[in-house]
Amino acid sequence: MSVRWGLIGASTIARQFMINAIRAADGEVAAVMSSSAERAEAYARENNIPAAVSTLDALLNKDIDAVYISTTNELHLEQGMAAIKAGTHVLCEKPLALTSADARKLVAAAKAAGIVFGTNHHLRNAGAHRAMREAIAAGRIGKPVAARVFHSVFLPENLQGWRITRPKAGGGVVLDITVHDADTLRFVLGDDPVEISAFTQSAGMADSGLEDGAMCIWRFKSGVIAQSHEGFTTKFAGTGFEVHGSEGSLIATNVMTQKPIGSVLLRTASGEEELSFDREDLYTRSLRQFHAAIRGEGQPSATGEDGIWSLASAEAALQSSKTGKAVTIDPKLGSMN
Repeated sequence: MSVRWGLIGASTIARQFMINAIRAADGEVAAVMSSSAERAEAYARENNIPAAVSTLDALLNKDIDAVYISTTNELHLEQGMAAIKAGTHVLCEKPLALTSADARKLVAAAKAAGIVFGTNHHLRNAGAHRAMREAIAAGRIGKPVAARVFHSVFLPENLQGWRITRPKAGGGVVLDITVHDADTLRFVLGDDPVEISAFTQSAGMADSGLEDGAMCIWRFKSGVIAQSHEGFTTKFAGTGFEVHGSEGSLIATNVMTQKPIGSVLLRTASGEEELSFDREDLYTRSLRQFHAAIRGEGQPSATGEDGIWSLASAEAALQSSKTGKAVTIDPKLGSMN
């Protein structure tokens, strides 16, 4: 049976990645909602979507099985709760809400209602990151000691908007990119972060008190320490991810991206080996797994709990940058000193 989707938000990410992924994973996009009726209609026409609506109620009254939420961050809680109440499964963009307390409410409501709830952390679906995770789990680099994430990019003009001007919408690089790095580190290391220190900057793109750059130092449960660099303003920086262990290093290049590209090098005493990995579209894999979860087979590639972890980590990073202190990461309580 084909899963029928409603899009909450006529977004760029849905147009560029999610609509194709839903269709490639044997789903169908039944309707799109935008607060602007004109935008919804134009978007539906351009993307061959049968129905366009301008209210959430109208969308949820359609014959749909699941919703994909890609509106601005401050709307996720209310829209997610409404979808859960209507009995539709939910795949929500990160961060799940503006606070981890609100994210926990969403995830708890979905669990109580028997709803499949996923967080759209696309990077978990990258073949490169899964190859790294498998190599670490197999002991190929010995005991992991440290990691580095390079995820500072240039935010294209068509995506700048609210991300750099609207604090109340949940703008800023930490809620946009640090959340991804938190999830990617957790996934690849198979380990949870317990503490973070962060510096943020405004390097000329963001205003209204928002940050457009961040550098974070993380401590994990196992003792691994990590550093991550997130940014909107670096036009010429490549992305990458390194994990260094007692017996070897994994050096991944150009992998913090929405596309199935990049390379992973394993370096040990016996030399260098390039790891092979699948190049499937990240979003198609995510949607295939989400559809399987709806059928009762497994769970989404990134669960609601994963979304709580990444948001609690980003909250702690923001708190650290304001206080100048290291902050404990606790997904059950949100960040605290």
